[in-house]
Amino acid sequence: MSLFRTELRRLAKRRFARWMTAGGLLVLVLVAVGMFLSNQKIGPDQFAEARQAADRQHQEQVRWAEQERANCERAKTAGEDVDYYPADCADITAPPRESIEEQWFLPSTFNFRESFGEMLIPLAAILAMVGFVVGASFVGAEWNTGGMMNLLLWRPKRLTVLLTKLGALLTGLLALALPATAAWFGSMWLVANWRGTTEGMTSGTWQSFLITGLRGIVLALVAATLGFALASLGRHTAMALGGAIAVMVVGQVGLGILLSMAQVRFAEAWLLPTYVYAWMTKSLTLEDWQACNATYTGECNPATLDITWQHSSVLFTVGIVLFLGAALWAMRRRDIT
Repeated sequence: MSLFRTELRRLAKRRFARWMTAGGLLVLVLVAVGMFLSNQKIGPDQFAEARQAADRQHQEQVRWAEQERANCERAKTAGEDVDYYPADCADITAPPRESIEEQWFLPSTFNFRESFGEMLIPLAAILAMVGFVVGASFVGAEWNTGGMMNLLLWRPKRLTVLLTKLGALLTGLLALALPATAAWFGSMWLVANWRGTTEGMTSGTWQSFLITGLRGIVLALVAATLGFALASLGRHTAMALGGAIAVMVVGQVGLGILLSMAQVRFAEAWLLPTYVYAWMTKSLTLEDWQACNATYTGECNPATLDITWQHSSVLFTVGIVLFLGAALWAMRRRDIT
């Protein structure tokens, strides 16, 4: 019997993996439903209502200005302290109607071209979370229950067994991520058709969205590999989950507070979420408002630092090499007891 097919079957039959996958998919469904319910398709009726709302807002501003101007004149006539009023009460006027834009009063609508790129980030985050937790439990449970020792009696090649398990995990996650991403594209397209607009879509835009979706799948595979490696190192699922909590709560939150107190320039460059976001959006520009880059016009522009997807890829590669390499070394060197 093939070891790879056996591990795939073992992964598919794990109840925790099933429940975790179902939970992640349920969250995606709820997000899609929320997007459908919270947006509207804008037409002539919505524009007319927005125009009426803008007119009402302007009329309220006119009434307020007239009332405040009358109060100002009354207070000055009575000799009261009116420092909070201008010297000339006639200066209290309502803003012109043109300054109140009608688009402020339009209902929320889902513009596929402008908004779908951001909607790929929660998809990638959920897939990465599922991959990390399932990857950690897949190998961690084997160590905790003694299944790894029994498996090595049947197939004594340690590294082959561990890498086959990892291959089965990544194959299973890929089998989940690809249709989930395709369904996400389809559901958001339907939301845009029924509750927004799909205008302006070009082949270049589709290509950009597809590449971003592939980046999300790669991120999930990286997270699954790291969870698998950490659990294998500690020979327990809690090793990976505890390490993730330590990194996010202690390492990221605590480090962020410390760097902020120390007034370190571009403190976000030391935080992992920055590189995850840069990976998904191709680049992220950090700004340091404590530094001033003067221009010929006298403006003060903040110093900037660009974090690109190449920086993120280097960080992810180093993490995989370190943790997976350590897991393979420990598997080869440590006793199986």
